Amino acid sequence: MKQIPYWMDTAPALPDRSGKDLADEADVVVIGGGLTGLSTAYHAARKGARVVLVEKDQVGSGASGRNGSHCNPGITISPAQARQRYGQERARELYDAFRVAVDLVEEIAVKEKIDCDFHRAGRLGLVCKPKHLEGMHAKQRDLAENFGHETVVLSKSELRAELGSDYYHGALLDPLGAALHVGKFVVGLADAAERAGAEIHERNAATGLTRLPGGGFVVETMRGTIRAKQVMAATDAYTDNSMPWFRKRLINVGSFIIVTEPLGEARAKELIPNGRLLVAHKNVGNYIRLTPDNRLAFGGRARFAPSNPASDVKSGDILKREMTEIFPQLAGVRIDYVWGGMVGFSWDRIPHAGDVNGLYYSMGYCGHGVQMATYMGRAVAEMMDGNPEANPMRGFGFPKVPVPFYNGTPWFLPFGGAYYKAKDRLL
Repeated sequence: MKQIPYWMDTAPALPDRSGKDLADEADVVVIGGGLTGLSTAYHAARKGARVVLVEKDQVGSGASGRNGSHCNPGITISPAQARQRYGQERARELYDAFRVAVDLVEEIAVKEKIDCDFHRAGRLGLVCKPKHLEGMHAKQRDLAENFGHETVVLSKSELRAELGSDYYHGALLDPLGAALHVGKFVVGLADAAERAGAEIHERNAATGLTRLPGGGFVVETMRGTIRAKQVMAATDAYTDNSMPWFRKRLINVGSFIIVTEPLGEARAKELIPNGRLLVAHKNVGNYIRLTPDNRLAFGGRARFAPSNPASDVKSGDILKREMTEIFPQLAGVRIDYVWGGMVGFSWDRIPHAGDVNGLYYSMGYCGHGVQMATYMGRAVAEMMDGNPEANPMRGFGFPKVPVPFYNGTPWFLPFGGAYYKAKDRLL
């Protein structure tokens, strides 16, 4: 069993981008080589900026290569909550951004000829109790009437045509949900950023940041310093102590995934006949899909604990039990991959982007990072080019004062996890 992400293990090999001499200056320095940083570098370079990206490991080594490889429209909070918080107009703008984000991933894949298996598989939002199905009908009406987004509610009997399991009691089918091989997309986007003119420096962590009196920054790295007119912090859940302001405003949550041995096409189709993406509508749910080579990828929170080799194995055992509870026919299947990673959550469960004293950032994707990191990279490139209206998250900035008694280490997660698991059982 490999303890590495399936997506990066089965992507084309990354070239070695380490050990290169660092330029003395740049128009834009991007800190972080995940999808946010790569997209920012790609779009800023295409605008003619001299871009230098520094990454402490390899591109895609953080959440961008460790996720479930879902690419779905829809915000983390409910449409009704969004309207209540922000009003109809801003809620619609926010929702549209999440939808356009999926289109952008597809657009880049086509334009840059990135062979990443992108296709509109459709997403099934699964309900775990019969009484929750009415909530799906209400959400379907809300999406159609207030957001212009058509979805389909499936009863339990209708769901049998989509799922080789009787575990769930219905679903909301969103036909715009997309699947892709995120490892291949990361590799392809990094190549595209370099073709556009961006310089990528791997295994070269940013270690410090100093604002200059006349404007701009000096970025300290492991291989020297570089002066930049603008800097983009694209580190999300992997933000370290070099940027404590952001660490105190993000909750980093572990998420874990197992991937089975190849099942063969016939057996895979017995599980998910139409290849949909599956997401359980619970506070502590699972996200499930078939891989391009007919394995089952099964993810979830599993344990509210950090990701490390020992923790990942324990979480993998939990996920296998959950998988076989949903799909008993997989009881004897071998698990070929298990891994974990960190997901950046904001306290209000909405991504945040903008600038803090001239330092640009986009973070807190709350589990929607594949499409939103890509989209927000483009938005930040536009913001740095003098177009603040390109930021759909304007006005949703991180609080100026951090949450009391929180220093960036989410000590409360085990208690919160127990609470939400109990809530799933009781409600």
